[in-house]
Amino acid sequence: MNKTWFGIPLLLVLCVGLPAQAEQTEWEKLNAEVMSLYQQGQYERAVPIANKALELAEQTLGANHPNVAGSLNNLAELHRIQGQYKQAAPLYQRALAIWEKALGPDHQNVAGLLNNLAEMHRVQGQYKQAEPLYKRALAILEKAVGPNHPNVAQILQNMSELYRKTSRVKEADELSKRVASMRENKHPVKR
Repeated sequence: MNKTWFGIPLLLVLCVGLPAQAEQTEWEKLNAEVMSLYQQGQYERAVPIANKALELAEQTLGANHPNVAGSLNNLAELHRIQGQYKQAAPLYQRALAIWEKALGPDHQNVAGLLNNLAEMHRVQGQYKQAEPLYKRALAILEKAVGPNHPNVAQILQNMSELYRKTSRVKEADELSKRVASMRENKHPVKR
């Protein structure tokens, strides 16, 4: 099963610079509600709340703040998971531009968003667009958190699925073996 990052945990870490405690608390509350609905599979109900969180972040922080990018990613994820790719794509692109400028092109938030964007392309059969995004996300994340991090394993698994879809079975198998080894080493079986 392919996975994306939803970004809410990233938002709570990045929740800095809101001008007043009340706005920060409201923004965090909205994001927590979005996350809860997302986890329950209630995507349609989460969209208007995610929009409200985005509007609040834009109004209080300005259009190019990293927290706005996090809200954009969340909203894009909600659209993507519902198959609403035309709505998701520009949100991802705007979030990517903000995070690259604000956090730098090699930040792990950028890697997570690249993975999400690649997943959107992959599920649409746009394999040529997806592959370079996965590769860039992988390079960023391996450098930022190391080659054995669970998020690195997730990107490798997603790339493996892409390779299977494009009849690159040998490459897919190699990545799957690496993922299995990573997961085995993280949780070794006690004998």
